Amino acid sequence: MAFDPPAELPVAQLACALMRRASVTPADAGCLDLIADRLEPLGFVLERIDRNGVSNLWARRGSVKPLMVFAGHTDVVPPGPREAWQSDPFEPELRGELLYGRGAADMKSSLAAFVVAIERFVAACPDHAGSIALLLTSDEEGDAADGTVAVVQTLAERGERMDYCVVGEPTAVSTLGDMIKNGRRGSLNARLTILGVQGHVAYPHLAKNPIHLFAPALAELAAQSWDAGDEYFPPTTWQVSNIHGGTGAGNVIPGKLEVLFNFRYSPASTPERLQARVESILHAHGLQFEIVWNLSARPFLTPRGTLVEALAAAVLAETGITTELSTTGGTSDGRFIAPLCDQVVELGPVNASIHKIDEHVRLADLEPLARIYESALRQLLGAPQP
Repeated sequence: MAFDPPAELPVAQLACALMRRASVTPADAGCLDLIADRLEPLGFVLERIDRNGVSNLWARRGSVKPLMVFAGHTDVVPPGPREAWQSDPFEPELRGELLYGRGAADMKSSLAAFVVAIERFVAACPDHAGSIALLLTSDEEGDAADGTVAVVQTLAERGERMDYCVVGEPTAVSTLGDMIKNGRRGSLNARLTILGVQGHVAYPHLAKNPIHLFAPALAELAAQSWDAGDEYFPPTTWQVSNIHGGTGAGNVIPGKLEVLFNFRYSPASTPERLQARVESILHAHGLQFEIVWNLSARPFLTPRGTLVEALAAAVLAETGITTELSTTGGTSDGRFIAPLCDQVVELGPVNASIHKIDEHVRLADLEPLARIYESALRQLLGAPQP
């Protein structure tokens, strides 16, 4: 049965309204308009920076420093087969303590908590110090080429910088507040082609099998220790994600082998050094090869400081949990924001069900999440605690 939250649960009310909009990436489905309608009466200046069919909103209240930004995305991944869900993925349903629907955890609950936290803060402190902004996009789950990137480019061209940014990605492992992402690893991809000579399997002396040729190099690459990481980052990892060779026939030695691989790397390494090491190993094995590199994300880090401490204190006061700082996991739009903001962190609900069938969030986590965001606003913008 569809869930209609009562008035005393304003975060759930807005989260459900957003979840009912089928904003499968890169569609926004009216989510930004719904949020903008809540922000405009608070004195926010609204700016749409749409590009190539992607919807983006930059909303700012105030013009002075420090600038506190909440960032997130309205788009969601496709729900998959409807019959696999216990309920309509775009009609929120409460079953027990859990609120189900696509985007429940990633990340429409965070967006709703942003808005409610800001409303409460502005109502209590209309003359607060600094400025507040929201940076929202419908292109995080897709190509991420025309979303946050476009907004950041516009801000950079105008010489605008941010002081603090909280990205609402679902970061908790098992309990709200148990983990804050204070950075992310870089991501370096490659398409490697090993060149051989095609031939008949019965006449291997007339061919060169690229699979056989690459095998020793593959073993050496897989055994490499690329770096030791550091205080915040685990060691860099190298993983083959796809490998293909052959014509499909069982009696043909292939003429080439294609390998896709990825580095998730720490700041202890650089893309240039990683590329050089890989190519040196390939050359050392006497391979003929072609390689195309793609750097999809540079690492970023926010050490312990003003923003981290404000959020950690807010989490402790609200939940009693001493949060853990982590840089694990994939990438986020924080990587695009970091060049314009020295302090970028991610904090949101439990992430165990994101992108899955029957995605959900604990209903009881929504109001506390908004209170954590509100507490951070009070600390960072100089407003007194209630």
